[in-house]
Amino acid sequence: MRVVRLHAAGDLRPHEEPEPVPGPGEELVRVTAVGLCGSDRLWFVDGGIGDATLFRPLVLGHEIAGIVESGPRRGLRVAIDPADPCGRCDLCMAGRSNLCASLRFAGHGSTDGGLRSRMAWPGRLLHPLPDAIPDAEGALLEPLAIAIHAVDLGEVRPGMSAGVYGCGPIGLLLVQLLRLIGCAPVIATDRLAHRVAAARAMGATDARRVDPDPKDPDAARPASSVAESSVDVAFEVAGEDAAVADAVRSVRPGCPVILVGIPADDRTSFRASVARRKGIQLLLCRRMTARDLPRAIRLVEAGRLELASLISERHGIEAVGSAFASLVDRRGLKIIVEPAPADA
Repeated sequence: MRVVRLHAAGDLRPHEEPEPVPGPGEELVRVTAVGLCGSDRLWFVDGGIGDATLFRPLVLGHEIAGIVESGPRRGLRVAIDPADPCGRCDLCMAGRSNLCASLRFAGHGSTDGGLRSRMAWPGRLLHPLPDAIPDAEGALLEPLAIAIHAVDLGEVRPGMSAGVYGCGPIGLLLVQLLRLIGCAPVIATDRLAHRVAAARAMGATDARRVDPDPKDPDAARPASSVAESSVDVAFEVAGEDAAVADAVRSVRPGCPVILVGIPADDRTSFRASVARRKGIQLLLCRRMTARDLPRAIRLVEAGRLELASLISERHGIEAVGSAFASLVDRRGLKIIVEPAPADA
């Protein structure tokens, strides 16, 4: 089968490898679509993410859809939950398996991900895809589930005002969710004009381009004027201190700021005096809970959220270099790689 492995920062290589053999409780999946994520970008650019570093050639990709090719469910189209927790620790037993210390995650550390034509994965983590959701959109269900978890952390309710600071795919999915819940206004900002336009198209009531000062991310930005204390809940989805500063600046006293973005240098900082005076609630979003992917599937199946317009490029596995070039340059929105398309 065809596999792409990251050997070092910027060094992706194709390989021919034997097909995986499913272990107990696993099923063989033909991988039809993989969404490239900001965390894949960090692995590719830096050879690691946070405190996890590349120590062997790794198959990236954790936003995955495919078709079961073994067992009684052969032929079933599925979305894959990339997180495989232990199921036995206190956190797992309490329904917080996303925080499991023993969790293995596809495309991270020692666990290979989806940029290969086939993978073996636990059957309990393979969620049936309805006919209404194409494979490429099925790969976007995992980031949608993260957005759902972030909204839950913020305890978002109808009528609340909200800010989304960073309009990559998860930020844009947050915009849609917040509008679906009934939030107004929904403010959205990003450095890239095409993302601002997408946020506006997806329902943001006030979408603005920001231009942070790299020497002082806390500096006010007259051109974009992020309003002080204007929203009931703020989501930082850029992984940048300037976006954190905007979230802290914009949220009302006593209200939550949810950090969803992953910083490239593994550090997040903000002006303590502003946050302290406001007594903000600072919450960090760790992936998704086990119940969020099924919720994402139901929302999209019911037509309540739109995913197709987020997909800006689709590449075969042989063109994975071009796909990562677009990812690194932040061209478009969501980039999909199709290792073994459903119609192949």
